[in-house]
Amino acid sequence: MPASNQELLRALPSVTDLLKAPQVIGWLERHPQPLVTECLRRALAEQRQSILNGATESGDLTAKILGAAQMNLAQSTDPHVREAINATGVILHTGLGRSVIPGCVVDSMLGEMKGYCTLAVDRETGERAERDELVEYILTELTGAEAATVVNNNAAATMLVLAALAVQKEVIVSRGQLIEIGGSFRLPEVMSQSGARLVEVGATNRTHLKDYQKAVTENTAAILRAHPSNYRVVGFTNEVPLNELVELCHSRNLTMIDDLGAGALLDLKQFGLPHEPTVRESIEAGADVVLFSGDKLIGAGQCGIIVGKKTLIDKLRKHPLMRAVRVDKTCLMVLERTLQLFRDPARLRVDHPTYRMASTSLVELQERAQKLARLISQEAPKVQNDICESEAFLGSGSLPTEAIPSIAVTVTVPGIGASEMARRLRLDTACVFGRIADERLWLDLRTLTDEQLPLVAGALERVIKG
Repeated sequence: MPASNQELLRALPSVTDLLKAPQVIGWLERHPQPLVTECLRRALAEQRQSILNGATESGDLTAKILGAAQMNLAQSTDPHVREAINATGVILHTGLGRSVIPGCVVDSMLGEMKGYCTLAVDRETGERAERDELVEYILTELTGAEAATVVNNNAAATMLVLAALAVQKEVIVSRGQLIEIGGSFRLPEVMSQSGARLVEVGATNRTHLKDYQKAVTENTAAILRAHPSNYRVVGFTNEVPLNELVELCHSRNLTMIDDLGAGALLDLKQFGLPHEPTVRESIEAGADVVLFSGDKLIGAGQCGIIVGKKTLIDKLRKHPLMRAVRVDKTCLMVLERTLQLFRDPARLRVDHPTYRMASTSLVELQERAQKLARLISQEAPKVQNDICESEAFLGSGSLPTEAIPSIAVTVTVPGIGASEMARRLRLDTACVFGRIADERLWLDLRTLTDEQLPLVAGALERVIKG
């Protein structure tokens, strides 16, 4: 080992000495000593290894170690689930938490979040109550169903319904609806785990009523219609209308299960989007049980909602799996308060981020883009920016083939590739997520708010400095 490296090793401070540094004393006022000590040890070990590798030059070693320790401390204490800015144009972005919870909902929950709440108690009698019944009134009001329950996601809803209503029995599904969604969730595998037996009918692109009729046996418990949330089969196709499946089920004493996926509670046409089958339409068509997500088109927290006949919902509540998939108080509070917004569709455009973003006019987006472009020119003049037409998407399997016209600001920086620029923006304190296309970074204004524009411009100014 070169003598210079040996001198550097001898010059390394001890952990005891580092703990006496004024900067570290300040850390100890805010963080536990074992954590601070571990961060110092890790930084010291990294510096020692750097010297052994010949990668360290002479200088203030203590300052280098403290700098590295401060980064270690930040990584250990900063929340890993943190606020982000969505400039991708995908409104329900799964990676970024799907729907944005309405601000009025969050504000209304502060008291319950800081103290106790009436999660599982009847205020009239003081006796224990079922927690999911707290939101049943608003779900039945909005859907027309007799009863409702809530579990922790729509996959759990599917599993519970099959396990409670069709265990060791056959469930008929069209081959065109044997879906796989994110996270390798496959309907046939879920059905197998539930104890129900899958019976496939029809072809991938065409299934007829006679296919279902031929498949019914004395062992059949239900017909399941699964909405193709994240894909579309187009061209030479045919699927059986829900009302015909309902008629078949009820004539053979079977249960009609309708899995709607995204779960539209109202006609999306009023927000400039294509029509999506609504939960009320399924109930009115006679479906016995309807399943859908709570964190997509409803815009609440992650949950799966099951509505339908009271006798069937009661069976679900009594099933042993119900306790394993039940939701917590935060989920129920967010869901109830968000559902109340749907009583007034006009209010959704103002108070519900999902519908506000989806219905924002191109004129307003153009004005927003011009403001962002001006801010970028002022804050980060080295960044080349252009205003372009763009396409946004609802996301999370909702209307997968339907693009929403939008406006974006594209940014390029000489010497910095689009991927590197995107990486730096994600790692910036503002945590900005854009999308890459045509070797440029696109910042879509449909998912950006006016309040976020200065933050994006400031982030660009910082990241071009490396």
